[in-house]
Amino acid sequence: MEKEVLIHVRGLQVTDENGQQEPIEIVVPGEYYFRNGSHYLRYEEIMEDFPQPTVNYIKMSPKGMEVRKKGLINVHMVFEQGKKTMTYYTTPYGTLQMGIAATNLELNESDDGIDMKVDYALDMNEEHVADCYLAIQAQSKDSKEFTL
Repeated sequence: MEKEVLIHVRGLQVTDENGQQEPIEIVVPGEYYFRNGSHYLRYEEIMEDFPQPTVNYIKMSPKGMEVRKKGLINVHMVFEQGKKTMTYYTTPYGTLQMGIAATNLELNESDDGIDMKVDYALDMNEEHVADCYLAIQAQSKDSKEFTL
């Protein structure tokens, strides 16, 4: 796969303390590289009403996935089968303690792309709020196979 890629992220996002969920979906240009048996993606995200971007770093391997956000939003999320990890999700509006317990991980690799799917339970401030889904797909920008 080439360095310049299109990244398609889709999943469910908790939108309030009642645990209401809302689907999210973005397609953004980004960068890809492979090092020490892991796939890495990097892309920038802009939130409405804020000029500062958040840089997203994603590491994927058969063992699991890590998502780091740096900038306006700061978090380091770790998704490992059968393990619960704790982290802090910091936004301009405050900080939440988050627990992530991956229940299913699926990594598909090809010469022209990578696809990672994760099912996980999400806790906020030590209370279960949702069963979530996250899918990340990256393909070379010039790939004829790219589909949404």
